[in-house]
Amino acid sequence: MIYRHLGSAGIKVSVLSLGSWVTYGSQIDIDSASQMIKYAYDHGVNYFDNAESYAGGQSEVIMGQAFRRLGLRRGSYLVSTKLYWGLHEGPNEKNTLNRKYLLEAIEGSLERLGMKYVDLLFCHRPDPETPIEETVWAMHDIISSGKALYWGTSEWSAEQIRQAWETADKHNLRKPQMEQPQYNMLVRTKVEKEFARLYQGIGLGLTTFSPLASGLLSGKYKEGIPKDSRFALYGYEWLQERWYQPEIISSIERLRPIAESIGSTMSQLAIAWAARNPNVSTVITGASRLSQLEENLGAIEILPRLNAEILEKIDEALEPILVMSN
Repeated sequence: MIYRHLGSAGIKVSVLSLGSWVTYGSQIDIDSASQMIKYAYDHGVNYFDNAESYAGGQSEVIMGQAFRRLGLRRGSYLVSTKLYWGLHEGPNEKNTLNRKYLLEAIEGSLERLGMKYVDLLFCHRPDPETPIEETVWAMHDIISSGKALYWGTSEWSAEQIRQAWETADKHNLRKPQMEQPQYNMLVRTKVEKEFARLYQGIGLGLTTFSPLASGLLSGKYKEGIPKDSRFALYGYEWLQERWYQPEIISSIERLRPIAESIGSTMSQLAIAWAARNPNVSTVITGASRLSQLEENLGAIEILPRLNAEILEKIDEALEPILVMSN
């Protein structure tokens, strides 16, 4: 495994990590989760991502149970969760980053996880209705209380991140350390262009998600939508509407011979492609079965094979759809 600093922070994360979005509580249970966490951990993965809203809180419950069952030393791994969407319908309990919600929500996440703290805590979306200073102060207080060690954002704009950082700097508060954006061969603009000034400017680290574009870049949709795929899950119809288009499928198929030429699967090629960006601290992978996880982690072996020629071939193959997907 390769380890990288989380931006300018002293902490290091494995370049490949394991997330629970869609899978925990929807596709896999405690037994499968324990098996895959153990496999990932044994192969050097030290970062495991979650969120309060995943499976209505059950994702955190399953992950916490898995870690307790495995008995892994707490200092040897990192866990994150994300707050914003909420689990209740009250006016101060959903789609918000107000102080009351954040201070209560972290307590709920820790209870579900069965942990004293999370290593990374994200504001899952920006909240235009709450003053940024209120959110920054609340996150600072959570860090100061020891219930989280670092805080950051997810799917925020560069301007919003900079504003939060400058607010924290002005008041000598804990600054946002990381952002969690989508990043893959089809979605590039935010990571490669919009955030460009933030890597050196404020030491921003990235924990990117969806390296396979919800499985699209694995090539498994070539013959249709598999019954066990994310596109077939109830509640995720928007993924199918966004990505399942003939021109996208045909362009992705042009990646298959490129992958084969370097002894890679299409999934490994896509994950390695995301990890090859030095500004990416870690690429969050997902898996609904052990064989997928084994394949995904094999992307580490593919990284050194992504030379300039291969990267150029990838861009040429995807050129017809890059404009429409960003």
